[in-house]
Amino acid sequence: MKEKVKKAIDEIRPYLQADGGDCEFVEVSDDGIVKVKLTGACHGCPMSTMTLKMGIERILKSKVPEVKEVIV
Repeated sequence: MKEKVKKAIDEIRPYLQADGGDCEFVEVSDDGIVKVKLTGACHGCPMSTMTLKMGIERILKSKVPEVKEVIV
């Protein structure tokens, strides 16, 4: 699952980078919780929670059904 999650994050990153932000994979637990680190313009942005839940989490869940949640 780890490699699938990393691949999906790599597909998302260009969209975040276009706005000056980025997302780095940290870890994935056995129960499907993915931990990421938001960097660049995403770090500290008031919209980062929406980006995380409505963007990153939604896309990861669609590409890797084992993912249950994405956290920072």
